[in-house]
Amino acid sequence: MGKVYLVGAGPGDVDLITVKGVKCIEEADIILYDRLINKDLLNYAKKDVELIYCGKLPHYHTLKQETINKFLVKHALKGKVVTRLKGGDPFVYGRGGEEAEALANKGVHFEIVPGITSGIAAPAYAGIPVTHRELSSTFAFVTGHRKEGEEEELRWESLAKGIDTLAIYMGVSNLPYICSMLQKHGRKKETPVALIHWGTTGAQRTVTGTLENIIEEVKKADIQNPSMIVVGEVVNLRSKLSWFEEMSHDQKNASIAVNAL
Repeated sequence: MGKVYLVGAGPGDVDLITVKGVKCIEEADIILYDRLINKDLLNYAKKDVELIYCGKLPHYHTLKQETINKFLVKHALKGKVVTRLKGGDPFVYGRGGEEAEALANKGVHFEIVPGITSGIAAPAYAGIPVTHRELSSTFAFVTGHRKEGEEEELRWESLAKGIDTLAIYMGVSNLPYICSMLQKHGRKKETPVALIHWGTTGAQRTVTGTLENIIEEVKKADIQNPSMIVVGEVVNLRSKLSWFEEMSHDQKNASIAVNAL
């Protein structure tokens, strides 16, 4: 029997993958990779590796999740070393838990290789610490997908009143709803907000505002997916701590591999 590595590829900067993640790419007979990984990571693979693209766009999936699960199982049962390369961390909104379950149900050996998630890395590259002794002692990862019902109301009330800093994934299309719900449940309209587009890559752009005006600022800057939304007082530190976007083009090219968009 073969083996499957569920590997977090990191947030975009090719240097932010773990050493173990690189070893899993080098060892793989087959690599299944997502849309948001830095394609330069595939240069670590063997020349005869089989590459399978599993990229997903909003409302469009190249491969359905069930098909991906079947591929992982099928190739491992044939004795292959399979690396499933996922953007960020496989267990943070990466559906890695579902893939691990599918493998466990079929008795396939697997390992989880954590990666740096964009909810931490993108703010860091924008000069925004998600925790700070004076400003933020609580921090939450949140999905920006919208649900309906009483449970959804309770969730937003808890987030608005109980968490200092929110890192919201996949939320650009629902930004008006997010801002509305946070204010509805007690977050002040002056609360700082940042959107970080293509965080940690050479294409990174950051827009800041407040819950009251961030929607207009995002429209002006034409910020699209993929972007990380950060809500909280720590966003104000960006004016002092911003470092990456102030680097010259040559400096960026020297320090990171720019994500192939």
